[in-house]
Amino acid sequence: MPDAAYVNKLATELRGAEDELQELRGFKTTVTNFLRNPAIALDIRQNLARDLNLQNLAQALQLPEPAPEK
Repeated sequence: MPDAAYVNKLATELRGAEDELQELRGFKTTVTNFLRNPAIALDIRQNLARDLNLQNLAQALQLPEPAPEK
């Protein structure tokens, strides 16, 4: 049988990882909602997707490609 202190340590670490995952899911939801919001200027949404390296998400949301910077 594993040591109780070891099991408690693992349980605490797992809980911390679950909390962090929930926070990241919340961030993902916030960003996705922002990128999908047509009330926000398209260039702002495109630039955010580019800055966060989310080109695949931008494509999935069918955002047009931004014009190349001059």
